[in-house]
Amino acid sequence: MATPPVPPLDPSFDLVIFDCDGVLVDSEPLALKVCLELGAELGWPLTEDEVVDRFLGRSERAVARQIAERLGEELAVRWGEEYRARLARVIDAELAEVAGVSEALDALPIPLSCIASSGSHDKMRRTLGRTGLRARFEGRIFSASEVERGKPEPDLFLHAARRMGVPPARCAVVEDSQYGVRAARAAGMRAFGYAGGLTPADWLAGPRTTVFHDMRELPALLGAHA
Repeated sequence: MATPPVPPLDPSFDLVIFDCDGVLVDSEPLALKVCLELGAELGWPLTEDEVVDRFLGRSERAVARQIAERLGEELAVRWGEEYRARLARVIDAELAEVAGVSEALDALPIPLSCIASSGSHDKMRRTLGRTGLRARFEGRIFSASEVERGKPEPDLFLHAARRMGVPPARCAVVEDSQYGVRAARAAGMRAFGYAGGLTPADWLAGPRTTVFHDMRELPALLGAHA
């Protein structure tokens, strides 16, 4: 007698919330390069680890505050202007999607997905448009500019969940920064920390967090933790 088909998994997650930079688009190495250049030029020499620790996953406002505290408001404004201009050029020339992300998105076992990023909407229009990923998330893209406090505070993820109509406990968050996974935990959501980029795996590890290294692993991980 034929074996009956296995019913599809009924996941406990109803929504997957994706960070953008470093999770969907491989922009973090480009941003790192620009920050190192600007730090050397403007009087704040930084190491790669310092840039990742201080800036990766933070909102533009949070980064600007740090630069102003170190260099003063005038140089902070100049840094921001130069950063946006230089990053736009390298994005147009070099940006690609994160390896395996299209395959992962095609295989997601969760019915809904959205983006909640520390980046601005203008930046995401450029990066997601450049990689062809924008159409997958049209109308479901949220920025830290929409909330009072950025990551590691939970505001952005709670805002995204509320807009999508899903309780926080039924949301999974895919992040690549220490501030992002901390924000997900603070929001009462399960975090999936992608360690295939710049952030060391041990910076992502913690309660209610699954760390992984290849984006192609994500659909199975979401199913296993449902």
